[in-house]
This record gives sequence, C-alpha cells and structure tokens, in this order.
Amino acid sequence: MYGLKRIRIPLATAAAAAILGTGVTASVAAPNPATPAVKEQGSAPTAAFGSAAAKDSIPEGIIVGYKKRTDAARSDAEARADARAKGAKVGEHLGFDRRLGTGAALVGFDSKMAAEDVKDVMAAYASDPDVAYVVPDERMYATATPNDPLYTQQWDLFENHAGMRVPGAWKRGITGKGVNVSVIDTGYVAHSDLAANIVPGYDFISDPSRARDGDGRDSDPADQGDWVRRGECGTNAAGEPLPDRDRNNTWHGTHVSGTIAATANNSNGITGIAHRARIQPVRVLGKCGGSTSDIIDAITWSSGGTVWGVPRNRHPADVINMSLGGGRTCDLGSQLAINAAVARGTTVVVSAGNENSDAANQSPASCANVINVAASDREGNRAAYSNYGWTVDITAPGGETKPNVSNGILSTLNSGTRGVGLENYDFYQGTSMAAPHITGLAALMYDANSRIRPAQVEAAIKLHARLLPGVCVGGCGAGLADASATLASVRGFRLGR
Repeated sequence: MYGLKRIRIPLATAAAAAILGTGVTASVAAPNPATPAVKEQGSAPTAAFGSAAAKDSIPEGIIVGYKKRTDAARSDAEARADARAKGAKVGEHLGFDRRLGTGAALVGFDSKMAAEDVKDVMAAYASDPDVAYVVPDERMYATATPNDPLYTQQWDLFENHAGMRVPGAWKRGITGKGVNVSVIDTGYVAHSDLAANIVPGYDFISDPSRARDGDGRDSDPADQGDWVRRGECGTNAAGEPLPDRDRNNTWHGTHVSGTIAATANNSNGITGIAHRARIQPVRVLGKCGGSTSDIIDAITWSSGGTVWGVPRNRHPADVINMSLGGGRTCDLGSQLAINAAVARGTTVVVSAGNENSDAANQSPASCANVINVAASDREGNRAAYSNYGWTVDITAPGGETKPNVSNGILSTLNSGTRGVGLENYDFYQGTSMAAPHITGLAALMYDANSRIRPAQVEAAIKLHARLLPGVCVGGCGAGLADASATLASVRGFRLGR
C-alpha cells in the first residue's frame, strides 16, 4: 500500500510493500554568543557573564587576563595558586588548565557549576586588582540561521508549537557529521541539494520487471521511477485492481533523504535535520512495490552484514530509515534481520503506516527493536491518516492536507512523471515523512556520541518527548519528539570525542 501523500493529491490505495510517507529536513547552526566586553589593561576589570549563549549553557571554565608584570601573568605556578585561592574563597574547586596564546590563563572547573556559582567565581576574579578581565569560556558555533531559501517553509523543524524543535539541537553544534544513514526505499534521483552527502549504495531489487532498469541487483541505486498504470500490479483480495488508477513517479526515497540530510547553508532549497550526515540510498521499491526478501537483504547489508553475491558495504549504517510497509504482522525473517542489524549497533527507524488503523497489523511497524513513528499535523494532532496503537514508539511531524499547502512536509523531489525530469521541491504528507524526522534526530545523537547504542537512542528520544499539543486517539507512543530536549540530554557525550 502506497502511503505516500503529495499535497492536493488523494492518498492512493494499497499495494504489497507500501511506501508510507515522506519527510523534510532543515539545519541551523548554533547562535554566535555575544562577545563580552574587554577593557584595556590598567582599567577596572570586567566580569562578563550573561551573553546569549551563557543563558543557555554553563561555561566550562573562565579566561582570566592578568595585568602585566603581576606574578600570575608571568608564572603558571602563581596562576595555579591563585585559582586554588579564588576557589577556596567561594567554596569551589578551580584549576589552572593552560596559558592561552594571548597570555591569559584558562581556569577550569572540576565539576559542573550552577550559573550563580560561576558568577561568584568571576566576581572573585573581577575584584582582584591584579586582574584585567575575566570572561566565560563558552563554546562558539557557526552562524545561527540557514540561508537556504525554503527553510522558512519547514515549519516541522522550527515551530515551537508542533514542530520537532530542531534548531535547539543544532545550537549545540551537532549536525550529523560523520554519521552514516541508509535510506531503504525507491533509490535516489540526482538532486543538487543532496549530492554532497550521498555515498555509494546498492540496488537490491531482484526482479528486473520491477526494477525497470533492465537487470536485477546491481551497484546502481538510481531511482528509475515507480509510475504504474491502473491494474498493472494485479488485484487485491477483493479482486479490485492495484493500483486503482494510474500513478506517477513519487521519487519517494529522494524526498525522505532530503528530510534527513539536505545540505544546509548552500543558498539552495531546504536544509536537512542532520545536514552533514552521509546518505546511502538502498533501492528495494520499484514498480509495484518491493519484496520482503529484498528488504531483508537490504537491512542486512546496510547494517554491515554479509549478503551473498553483494560486495561489502563500505559505509555501514548507524541509522536505517524504512518508510515502507505491508498489511501484515512482522514476519520472523524480517525480525531476525532487524535483530541482527541492531546487534551490530544500527538503529532502525520505521513508519507506522497511513491506514488510520492499528500499527500492530503492519510490518515492519509491528516488529520489535525498531523505532515505530506515527505522524502529527501542524496543530499537533495525530494526523487523520496515521496509524496508532501500542506498537507506536514516538510521533513526529508528518503533515496533513489543509487549506494551506505549507501544512505538508517540504523536501527534495523531481518533476518527472514517467521519467526523470528537473529537480524540484514539493510538499508530501504521511508517516513516511514522519519517520525521517526521527532518523535525522538519531543521526544527530550518533554525532553527539559515536558509542551510543540503539536502545539508548530510542530511550532518550522517548524520555524527552513532550505531550502532543493537539489530540491523539488510539496511542501515539511517548509523545511528540523534541530534538532540543533530546540533544540537551546527551550533549556531554560530545566532550572529548
């Protein structure tokens, strides 16, 4: 069953292995903290703690500029002794870390301090006549807002009400750099907003008639288009033709990939959630969908396992996205493939399905060891089409048809209806769009902590979710994913990486 929805086009009816939606991405770097005022040596020292960044995070230390010819300015031993003395004065443990190129002393904190304690330490230094200035040692990041012209339409990333609050994660300097994401889907059609982040993938469609490329499996995951004529895929159990009408290409895998990792700050289109992650397109869906066996092999290969006759994967996935499914409960073959992928350290994210029914009756949504994602609309309600139930783990923006097209999820696409056309962008809706939001968030978490395990990824996302601001009937998992809160909980893992 194709669960993909393009805005203004009705949801198509079911087929065997269903695409369940598509997603969008956006990226923003952390705000550049305000520069504290520094007075010239010889004037009264300045204790500057209260910049924009300081309000969001506690400094990891302070930078102390001593006046020339003072003992602490010339001797590391004296600066170290001064740090101990200042710490004792305010009841904190301070240590001299090193001398900066400017001659200033970097003073570190032995343990995490509260903001008020940091102010006390800085005040102690500021009151010392030997000190010229004292400023917090804050983290500095890139510019605050992406220059991608369509970012302003990516409500699902930045709106506080029902978006995923992704800018709060980027603000911590985490962009998905070095993380491998496998998108098991229709493959990839060339797009300038994704090209920089694409790594070699594979075409696992074994049936040449479904592959539409004249052969079976090969190393070219290019999307050949999934357009199909009415009745070309057989009939359903009731004898009704599949599909029930002619359908154009969806370029589904490219839309999903853009949500995860479209390039940021290239003055082009949109920006991805993990906009420096690597996307590996793995093709399993073609004309009339895809087969369970091909998908099982794709899961195995993507996660670094061995598939007979297929070269070793040089970019094994940290995260797998599967915005696809079929109308049955999880089969043992798929479950074993997923279990093995998770054992290798790969997080598996799947879409819940678009039938407005219990996700327990969908696969791989009903499989264990996956993060099963339902979809919400711009008001924070469970989207009317989204599946629900006890197997759902989390909800993320999936969009929904409203009077205004911007209520959908905007991402990378192609204009071709029966072949490859020009690259473009379009709004889709579906749980296929919701799943890549969580995949992008998981990629940010792997960037923050390369040793994090799939169970920890799932637990953190669920623990830091918030209540849906709208209505959910039937079960939406832990709630609406919150990227800012989730990354705040793991930011410390980034230290020392």
